[in-house]
Amino acid sequence: MLLTEIKELLKKEILLEWRQKFAINGIFLYVISTVFVCYLSFRIIDHPATWNALFWIIILFASTNAVSKSFIQESTGKLLYLYTLASPQAIILSKIIYNMLLVMVLSMITYVFYSLFIGNLVQNQLLFVSSILLGSIGFSTVLTMVSAIASKTNNNVTLMAVLSFPVLMPLIITLLKVSKNAVDGIDPSISYKYLAVLLFINIIVSTLSYLLFPYLWRD
Repeated sequence: MLLTEIKELLKKEILLEWRQKFAINGIFLYVISTVFVCYLSFRIIDHPATWNALFWIIILFASTNAVSKSFIQESTGKLLYLYTLASPQAIILSKIIYNMLLVMVLSMITYVFYSLFIGNLVQNQLLFVSSILLGSIGFSTVLTMVSAIASKTNNNVTLMAVLSFPVLMPLIITLLKVSKNAVDGIDPSISYKYLAVLLFINIIVSTLSYLLFPYLWRD
């Protein structure tokens, strides 16, 4: 039953996004234009730490823009309809899965354009892509739940920024370490513990979202 609800809700999210192409096109345009502005400003970045930090700054803000609309832009009537249609667990999991796919695609597109315009300093591509995928899962999970919390207030956009920052900090710090090791070509075994931390963070946040969202949804 839960899987069926998730499947139908996920299908609904994709169909709505496909009908309102201006929203997702705007996000992709934001990413491409940001990368292009960085190119005009720096041309080529030779310092690995600067290259890595700038990349994740772009990913962070792009992910926030992409996921923030999950609950904040939902009307009261639509939320009420969803309340009668499916279980809260199915709703939050479908939102997380959809945002996860969206952020993954967004991150990989960013990586491609970033490499084309700024240059690619990554020596271990597999490790770097792994950090992108795990980071995308973490960003989407955290920001989806924070979006749900912020939607219950009047200053939802401001509250989302305030709440998401401390939660995302451990994730960002770990991502910077893993991706920097990938850029420098350091032995992958050194980064295994950081990948485990990323996976652990994603599991914890997903579990908490699954358990706590029903209480938030009743309000």
